[in-house]
Amino acid sequence: MAGRCIQGDSTHPATWTRLLGARQGDVLITDPPYCLLVRRRKGGDEREAKGRKNDTGPVVRRFEDVREYREFTRAWLGEAVRHLAPGAPLIVWTNLLGREPITTAARALGYAHQFGEFVWGKRTRQSNSGEELLRVVETALVFSPMAPAPPALDAPAVPWAAVAGYDDDGEAERWGNHPNHKPFGVLEPLVRTWSRPGQLIVDPFAGSGSIPAAATRLGRDTACVELDPEWAARVSARLEATP
Repeated sequence: MAGRCIQGDSTHPATWTRLLGARQGDVLITDPPYCLLVRRRKGGDEREAKGRKNDTGPVVRRFEDVREYREFTRAWLGEAVRHLAPGAPLIVWTNLLGREPITTAARALGYAHQFGEFVWGKRTRQSNSGEELLRVVETALVFSPMAPAPPALDAPAVPWAAVAGYDDDGEAERWGNHPNHKPFGVLEPLVRTWSRPGQLIVDPFAGSGSIPAAATRLGRDTACVELDPEWAARVSARLEATP
């Protein structure tokens, strides 16, 4: 099961059966489509989306309104929770508009406790004074169905932020410059904090494979889904190449 990626739609029950069978995931770490809304002109015609990093890359999914995004979130997250072990944490990357729909869906599924938000401070460039300029645009919400236990006095601090550029490790360029790539330095604290070696990390939105590749590199089993056939194939190749 280690390093497995399949092509499929994570909102469909059959996809999860193909991915996991009777096995349950120990942790969900995923980067689903963000709550980006369709941009329309006054007459209703759709406007071309701005800011695509790569014209040859995947089409970024957009939603007509927050209600559509809420229904989408309920569909995939409901399937995910049904295939996780009891008490498995949920770690979901999102943008500002997606926080409330994801939080509401998680609570409805029994995940009443939000530990916090892990923040990625995106490094953009370096100024003449040597200070790094950041634009904080992405966070990962961390949920659990159980209240957190009080930390021991000698417990290490839980990291809640990382600073990194889009492609500090060169893996984005190597694997196709997917717009939702996350560098290893951003994902490593999440994987180490919320899972143990040998556990199964599930990612129903694999993209370029950033999350499953980081999990594999850290000794975790991975099972992931990607809707786009070309990117699903790339993720499989990436996992085969990950030591």
